[in-house]
Amino acid sequence: MKAFQAIKMVGGALIVLASVSAYAQSSDAAATPAAPMAASSAPSAKSVKAADRALGRKVRSALSKTKGLSVTNITVRARGGAVTLAGTVPEQPQVDLATQAAQAVPGVTSVKNALSIRPVGQ
Repeated sequence: MKAFQAIKMVGGALIVLASVSAYAQSSDAAATPAAPMAASSAPSAKSVKAADRALGRKVRSALSKTKGLSVTNITVRARGGAVTLAGTVPEQPQVDLATQAAQAVPGVTSVKNALSIRPVGQ
């Protein structure tokens, strides 16, 4: 029974030492000047999402300003410069108009057109 208590004490001491060592390493890494430079060079998830939302807004704006295009049932998704157009339009020429308008927006690298044709009233 005493051996079991001794093993528990040694195991507890090892856990405490490991956690103190890990804490000391993480604070040392943050203190080095190279660490903040590396972290700031990679965009954060928050900034990537904000950029995708902004690009989506620009594409929606361009679509709404395009004459001869019904944007009521068109949804826009942007991810890393790739834009996906989904929804329905009443005529085939509007599919082409939407693709051209989205490709003309600065920052768009590719356009996936998932628009389908649904005549008005159906």
